[in-house]
Amino acid sequence: MSVSAHDTAQPIRLGLRENLGQFALLVSVNALVGGMIGQERTVLPLLAKQVFGLAAFSSALTFIVAFGAVKAVTNFFAGTLSDRYGRKPVLVGGWMVGLPVPLLLMWAPSWGWVIFANVLLGVNQGLTWSTTVIMKIDLVGPAKRGLAMGFNEAAGYGAVALTALATGFIAAKYGLRPAPFYLGIAYAGLGLGVSTIFVRETHGYAKYEAAKHITTSDGLAGNLSTKDVFLLTSFKEKALSSCSQAGMVNNLNDGLAWGLFPLYFAAAGLSIARIGILAALYPAVWGLGQLLTGGLSDRIGRKWLIAGGMFTQAFAIALIGATSGFWIWAVSAMVLGAGTAMVYPTLLAAIGDVAHPAWRARSVGVYRLWRDGGFAVGALFAGIIADAFGLTAAIYAVAAITAASGGVVAIRMYETHPRMP
Repeated sequence: MSVSAHDTAQPIRLGLRENLGQFALLVSVNALVGGMIGQERTVLPLLAKQVFGLAAFSSALTFIVAFGAVKAVTNFFAGTLSDRYGRKPVLVGGWMVGLPVPLLLMWAPSWGWVIFANVLLGVNQGLTWSTTVIMKIDLVGPAKRGLAMGFNEAAGYGAVALTALATGFIAAKYGLRPAPFYLGIAYAGLGLGVSTIFVRETHGYAKYEAAKHITTSDGLAGNLSTKDVFLLTSFKEKALSSCSQAGMVNNLNDGLAWGLFPLYFAAAGLSIARIGILAALYPAVWGLGQLLTGGLSDRIGRKWLIAGGMFTQAFAIALIGATSGFWIWAVSAMVLGAGTAMVYPTLLAAIGDVAHPAWRARSVGVYRLWRDGGFAVGALFAGIIADAFGLTAAIYAVAAITAASGGVVAIRMYETHPRMP
């Protein structure tokens, strides 16, 4: 099948090995995307309390609410825009929006400027991370979709972990500002340069796959409107909607880990360096674990990895609330990361299994709308509970919601992998 030069200058061949060069480049780009979030994971909650004097937990978490809400909406439009204009322009545009973020965090004179920086960060993440996901799904085809998502998410969250760890040590030595955010300047500059010069358009691969795609249900045919895609992914289609709610709850508890865990650990007397280690352990195991769980889902299926991962996360969160001390919290953080690794690439692979290639990018956008909306919902929910009943109560409440989400997947979702019964 021939395609236009706009889509790709190379002959179309689906597969990880066949497209290894571009795939590896996109993995590297997504590591830079993850590093943009990592620059905040350790430092920003502490800035809220120690520099800007925000006493209420709900006020301190407004930066996550702003980030999550904007990223969620941007995810939706990223899928639609990448179907209309191509993947690469959306990716480059996302990096351009991200350029001012570290500068604003370094020199913000008030908390309002920090919130504005996180609005821009939400746009940056929604456009860049969504597009790298879509481009990898385009390239690899159906056989290795789980493995591809494992590499993608491992790179992103591995960079989150390393940057959270590095900024913790930098802040301990040089202060909370400006030194920790120099890394963000480097990430944004490299991301924009590599995406502009070296990344190739992949939309033609999705068109090629769509022409050969066998639809398993009339309701999942290729000629759907964006409204139909939204309703299917959000509510109507059992697997797609189960993934959407699980993704939302997963990031709800990540909002807790990002915004409240550093304050919880600081209240227990841990140093900034030790808080940085705990902030890094969770995404480190999350990131590295996806190298295993993404491919594992291609062999054993999606459903029970997702349900089991949600139950594992619930246990780990409850364990953090029930215990005290650096080492038990370190173990809990690693268990939380393992549970998240079971879920994260598998959810994306399941969306790719079910969605038709003609509207898959839009379905990924809708899924990520719900998933990253969990940041905002989680920060609001956890902050309100913490202000009313204390940090420990907020932790237990999020653990209960996470366990309930696993139950929804176990009861409602069917197995989506094409080779599984």
